[in-house]
Amino acid sequence: MKNYNNFIFKFLSIFLISFCFSIIEKSDAQTSNEVFKTVVIDPGHGGTDPGAVGKILKEKDIVLKVALKVGEYLTKEMPDLNVVYTRKDDTFVPLDTRANIANKAKADLFVSIHANSVVDAKIFGTETFVLGLHRSQENLEVAKKENSVIILEDDYTAKYEGFDPNSTESYIIFELMQNIYLDQSIEAASILQEQFETRAGRHNRGVKQAGFLVLRKTAMPGILVEIGFISNRDEEKFLESEEGLAFISSAIFRSIRDYKQRFDARNNLKTPNKENEKTEGVDLVEFRIQIASSKKKIDNKTGPYKQFKDVWEFEENSLYKYTTGLANDYETINKLLQTVKKQVPDCFIVAFKNGVRVPVSTVR
Repeated sequence: MKNYNNFIFKFLSIFLISFCFSIIEKSDAQTSNEVFKTVVIDPGHGGTDPGAVGKILKEKDIVLKVALKVGEYLTKEMPDLNVVYTRKDDTFVPLDTRANIANKAKADLFVSIHANSVVDAKIFGTETFVLGLHRSQENLEVAKKENSVIILEDDYTAKYEGFDPNSTESYIIFELMQNIYLDQSIEAASILQEQFETRAGRHNRGVKQAGFLVLRKTAMPGILVEIGFISNRDEEKFLESEEGLAFISSAIFRSIRDYKQRFDARNNLKTPNKENEKTEGVDLVEFRIQIASSKKKIDNKTGPYKQFKDVWEFEENSLYKYTTGLANDYETINKLLQTVKKQVPDCFIVAFKNGVRVPVSTVR
């Protein structure tokens, strides 16, 4: 017991010293931006590290697809925003390198994208983490899983000050930490979970805290999102589909856009000219397929919900309307329309611009 206590004391001492330096680095590295300029997109795992493995998907592959799609939306709709990736192909990037990339870019937000896997195949949904003390064994297990990647790195014990990702004792350090970006990180995470639930129709598992090494040394607000469980057969199929990719990616895109708008508003920014107004007022066009309408809300276990896996509800002219499918271009949604017509012959395409229903002809 005495040797064990000595080990813990030494470990905490080394880690605390390192952490104090990291706090100083964070304080020095805090951006003085009055406008949200840079976001770092971090697709988890890669290369020799596959991450979670399902029956048809590897985590490293699906999160890279999502990351690139998010970046595509951001570049197209917010051309003045600097989008930085920690990886753009199937390569292995150490956790500390990912943080260094974000710090060097003086990012205003760090978004790490992952997919989950658990023994219980019935569990599904999205959840977003911020750096902090885990409040449950479940959160600790997620952190252990994501942190275990450091074992693949050369001399990881020295790089991470003796941190053992599989040892519960190592996580004691997070009880002593204060995340100086906690409020902003929770805000970004909450926006994202709301987007997943209300716009993408995903089960909301909430915003949580846990000790993730990839967030520990980032000098800006940061979140780690689990886009779904590839251990759940239905969710894995959804994430593999083009429709699923569009739903998840556009939700992350919109959350970054909305967080930027709040960030800029807090700094009392004024749009000095029409060009800036156009950049802030992002024109995001989405096409969906309307499959039902009703004067009363339809129970989520009946009607269109029984026919289609992904159903999104909106209100218009005192009616509840229900759609399935999502695409950002007319050609893609039109192809899907032919499939949906087999189940709902009188279905049709509807369009939205920045979340507002508009005639399809105006955005084709």
